[in-house]
Formats: sequence, structure tokens, C-alpha cells
Amino acid sequence: MTQQTWDELGGALPHAEFRAASDAIVANIEQVIEGKTATVRLALAVLLAEGHLLIEDVPGVGKTKLAKALARSIDCSVRRIQFTPDLLPSDVTGVSVYNQETHDFEFRPGAVFANLVVGDEINRASPKTQSALLECMEERQVTVDGTTYELQTPFMVIATQNPIEMEGTYPLPEAQRDRFTARIAMGYPDAGAELAMLDVHGGRDPIYALRPVSDAGTVRRLIATVRDVHVADVVKQYAVDLVTATRESPELRLGASPRASLQLLRTARAVAALEGRDYVLPDDLQALAVPVLAHRVIPTGEAQMARRTTDAVISDLVHRLALPHDRQRSPYDTRPPAPGDSRSQYEPRRR
Repeated sequence: MTQQTWDELGGALPHAEFRAASDAIVANIEQVIEGKTATVRLALAVLLAEGHLLIEDVPGVGKTKLAKALARSIDCSVRRIQFTPDLLPSDVTGVSVYNQETHDFEFRPGAVFANLVVGDEINRASPKTQSALLECMEERQVTVDGTTYELQTPFMVIATQNPIEMEGTYPLPEAQRDRFTARIAMGYPDAGAELAMLDVHGGRDPIYALRPVSDAGTVRRLIATVRDVHVADVVKQYAVDLVTATRESPELRLGASPRASLQLLRTARAVAALEGRDYVLPDDLQALAVPVLAHRVIPTGEAQMARRTTDAVISDLVHRLALPHDRQRSPYDTRPPAPGDSRSQYEPRRR
């Protein structure tokens, strides 16, 4: 992946500015998505972790609306791709066209040349078209006719798919699924949130009245802040142990990849920053294990016959795996740490 320097990202933001900017984005999205604060914050965390998001759920629960609301909340380039069986790879990446005036080929960028790319119903495109996203999602670049074009920063693919309707769809290959940092499900809203939705959405769709509350430059500085979040060695070891457990589980015939370890740690950094911490706790890894790991693993035939979902298998692994020995206090405990408080082992050593 092409890494930008700190100067290009703009440098880390002070804590107060980071909190104000991230809270503004979340609040803006929640004008459209009611009662899903945790889901909205996780979507923002994936963006700040420089990852990609797969939203998988039944029709009508707001998958595409969440993606569009996040895109509209940031004043940067946004492109939407409606994946269909007749969509071509060149529609996604771009194509070289012969210019009769200059007598030469010129490149016309495809839909991935944007900061946020919203891919609706990604599993309706053929595997050939789906594979057009592999290079850009992993390496932040596109190669067409032997020429490589770098993509902008931030760059994020937000894809949606319906897991219920199988007719006319193509399952995402494992290489494609592994490039998505997290998979989330919207779920049905509770009765109160659905009643509020009728009031807000009953007359007109509020998505069209949404105004940006941030821009690409601010998002780059938010990303720089997340990169600076401290991760203690014991937390890194816990992340490795968690991913290794998926490879050794008798219920899984394919465990999580090393890329999963990196994405788990990067997303944990983003979650910690959104919670106002400059260090990662094992709790962050536990909370992210299912959305970051479950879509990357493949259950055995026996587990499938027993109707064991990958979410349930990962959740069980999290509960069985021992935490680092010195258990930290809850991140929501705001009392000053007492002398010898084990939580201090996760904080960065400041001189």
C-alpha cells in the first residue's frame, strides 16, 4: 500500500479537535440513521483505520443509506457504483481511449478514482468485475495497460450486499472478503427508533438535506492521529493469539490471515482514539473480533451442519482465550488511577 508521509497527511490533531471533528461526523450521520450509534462509530473507525467496510444485511434496513450518509458528511470526492451482472472491470478502474486529435491513447479514470467509493449490491457483479477492486483496495493504486495510477487519500470502499437473496448473485471470493477490514450488519431498529424514523423520513428523505461537516484534509489529520495511538506489546501479543486461535480452531477449516492481524490492530487504534484514549486496551480487540475476523474465516462442514455461524465461533474463541495477566480497569472508569493500577501498562510511556 502506498503510504503517505506525516506532512502529506497534515499531522496529528490535538485531542479536543479530534473529538470535536469525529463527534460532528457521527452526529451528522445520525440525522439519517436512527438508533445505530455503535454501527455508525464502527463505520467511522474503519475509515480512520484506512480500511474498507462491507455492510451485509437484509433489504430495507439502511445499508446504502449509511454508506451515503458517511460519504455526504465529508466534503470530498464520492462515486457510487451500482454493481450489476453486465458491469465491466473497465467501468470500475477506467479505460484507455484513443484520441483522434492527439493520435494517442488517453486514460479515462473509472469510478474508483474518488475518496469514498460506494459499491451497492457488490455480489451482483461477476467475479471478473469484482476482481477489479483487488488492487485498489489493497495497494491504493490502479494499473491499466501497464501504467500505474495512485489513488487519493483518504480512500475507502463501502460495499453492501444482501445475504438472503442468492439468485443472480456471485459469492465474494475469499481474496475479496479478506480485503474488507470489517463486516457489519445494520439489524432492525428498535420500536422507538423506528417510530422516530417515521417522523423524520415520513415526509422527505433527510439524506438530501445532509451537509458536510468535515473535509478530506481534516480526515487525513484524523488518520494521522489514529496512527499515533500507542499499542503495548502485551496487546499486540493478544492480537496475535486471537488470530492464531482461529487457525487452530477445529470448527474452522480456514483461519484468519496475517492481514487480519494488521486490520484488527489498526481498527483498535481508531476505536481507542474515538473513545478519547491514546492507547489500545484488550477490550478493544475483544469488541472488534467478530466484525473484523468473522467474514475472513470458513467453517468446517460439521460446523455448518450444526448451524454454527462464524460469528458464534469467533465469539466463543474470544471468551475462551485468556486475557493478558494484569487485568486493566474498565475504560469507562474515569477515576484517577491508583498507585500500581495495572491499566497503566497499556498507556504510552511519557517522558
